[in-house]
Amino acid sequence: MMWLFLLGLVLGILVGGIFYLSSRREITRLDEQRQLLHQEQQIVLEFMHNMVEAIGEGVDRTELLKRVVHAAILSTGALSACVFERSDSGHLRGVVVEGLFPPQKPLPLSTALKITTRTKFIEQVLRSEVLEVGEGLVGEVAQTGQGVLIADASRDPRVVHHEDPSLTVRSMVLVPIRFKEKNLGVLAVANPADGLSFNDTDFSLVDSLAEQAGLSIHNADIMNLQIEKSKLDIELSLASSIQGMLLPKNFPQKPGLQVDARYLPAQKVGGDLYDVFSVGRDKLGVAIADVSGKGIPASLLMAICQSNLRHFAKNCNSPALVLSRLNSVLSEEMRKDMFVTLIYAIVDPLKNEIIIARGGHELPLLGHLDKETNLFRTSTIGSEGIALGMVPSPLFEEVIEDKKIPFQKDDILVLYTDGVTESSNFEGTEYSAERLADRIKKLRNRSASDLNQGILDSVARFSGSSGQIDDITLVCVKHT
Repeated sequence: MMWLFLLGLVLGILVGGIFYLSSRREITRLDEQRQLLHQEQQIVLEFMHNMVEAIGEGVDRTELLKRVVHAAILSTGALSACVFERSDSGHLRGVVVEGLFPPQKPLPLSTALKITTRTKFIEQVLRSEVLEVGEGLVGEVAQTGQGVLIADASRDPRVVHHEDPSLTVRSMVLVPIRFKEKNLGVLAVANPADGLSFNDTDFSLVDSLAEQAGLSIHNADIMNLQIEKSKLDIELSLASSIQGMLLPKNFPQKPGLQVDARYLPAQKVGGDLYDVFSVGRDKLGVAIADVSGKGIPASLLMAICQSNLRHFAKNCNSPALVLSRLNSVLSEEMRKDMFVTLIYAIVDPLKNEIIIARGGHELPLLGHLDKETNLFRTSTIGSEGIALGMVPSPLFEEVIEDKKIPFQKDDILVLYTDGVTESSNFEGTEYSAERLADRIKKLRNRSASDLNQGILDSVARFSGSSGQIDDITLVCVKHT
């Protein structure tokens, strides 16, 4: 019986020893997992800190992606890594690479022979590696949004293999760079430096880095948008201030004339301009213009246009000559994609006439009371002319002309920009010059100020919920 007791004791000790060793191994394994998890957390936290610093420094997206690639290499011990960025059109392109990252498409022999240095190879990858979503491993990850761990690339038919030994792929990790539902690209690492294969820990690390990279890229984009918006707000504020200083609030008083001007920009800064100033003692210079473009460039062009207009208008009784000189100056100052349509008129209440020149602007309207029939009619004042800044001075001077018309008591001159006549209603019908002319007829007995207000009210009623889509400028001169 004693030997049975001793046998049981030995067996108990052996079982206990096995259990103890198993428990120790499990504890050791858990400790290793905790250490790996802690190491991964430290790497990710350090990476996040690095990304926050980068965003704070205002680095561009390329520099941000370089830090992503570098962190992936450091954390996994990979020999190379690459970020394939997804463009707006949906293509994937290798934009940042570190190390000798293998192309994801087979290279023609002629191309491979040209790659003689690491630098040229990287340049070749950056310029030529373009993949469709769903194409190859990179395209598959971009399409599915699921990462891929390839421990043994020699056994995976999806891996592209090259004849060049330096491009041999042993192991790879590819993970999507995402923010919420938006796919920003793919982060890929290749070939551990120790010659082994990537494991689940490496995959988890790269996946965590890609997740943080997506968040960082999104935050950087938001910050850049805010910076650009702030710059735009400053620019618009400055442009609005410039415009406010340019547009006159008070007009010279001339016996027998009523003058009123209205300007309603569709946005904070518009591209319209009007001006009213004295020409000599008794005459009045009246101008209206529409400058292409918006923002500071348009505001500066308006300032140049107005200052030179007033300068050339001094003691000059030919609006066409004024516009010709103005065109010469503006052609040198403005960008090729900009131009100005402009009407300049000299109103002479003593001679009861208007001399007008038109540089490609909307045809002005003249309301005239026929004394014999006592009928009030409106008609357009036609004259030849091209927008300023569009053609060389010799051609502009050949086309521009002065038009002299009578301007009697009770006559009304209305200058306007296309924001008035092209205002449309819900059905897409435009207000039109015909409606404007009809409105002038109905309001002919009102003052210049009330007439302009009546036109604006009519345009607003016509447009209704469609709202204002373009700048509206009106200048009314009434002979009293």
